[in-house]
Amino acid sequence: MTDLSKIANAIYDGEAGTVSELTKAAIEEGMSATEILENGLMAGMNHVGKDFKEGELFVPEVLVASRAMREGMEILKPLLVTQKIKSPGKVVLGTVKGDLHDIGKSLVAIMLQGAGFEVIDLGVDVSKETFLQAIVDHQPVILGLSSLLTTTMVQMPEIIEAVKTAGLRGKVKIMVGGAPLNADYAAKIGADGYAQNSSIAVDLAKSLIS
Repeated sequence: MTDLSKIANAIYDGEAGTVSELTKAAIEEGMSATEILENGLMAGMNHVGKDFKEGELFVPEVLVASRAMREGMEILKPLLVTQKIKSPGKVVLGTVKGDLHDIGKSLVAIMLQGAGFEVIDLGVDVSKETFLQAIVDHQPVILGLSSLLTTTMVQMPEIIEAVKTAGLRGKVKIMVGGAPLNADYAAKIGADGYAQNSSIAVDLAKSLIS
């Protein structure tokens, strides 16, 4: 039988080909998609997240690991759909209007996907109206707002206010992140939480919906 810890290790090491090979072998041996997902792919990404948080891994390693994880996910996806695996929920993410930075937000998206969330990434320079429409269209459990500039962080309270005005605030938790922000600012603007990096964002997302 395929040792699922080998899939987890291959993800950690960013070995996409090995992940693909071992995932296919595990399916052929009759392992369930859930088991492969939880004990192989997600276990690998959890290890990546832990070491990233502790400063033992850096952004390039996380990106390589995430590519390896995506290889496995592409193979598992059809099986997960037929097995109707329940995701913890949808998360809509975006960098606010006027801000074109996206490495931090993309890392958050990767880590959330690794934790099983369905992520709708709206990209950068996202308007208030686009965020609102995405909440209506996708009905996420969480809205994630990112900003790397002090000049654009002021968009966040406007977006939160617009979500309230549209009568959607009770339907979605809002978390914020980015270099110029902190927990005090998040509380002041009415967000539900602040994450200073991608691995903390996963812990925060889980806590917001528990």
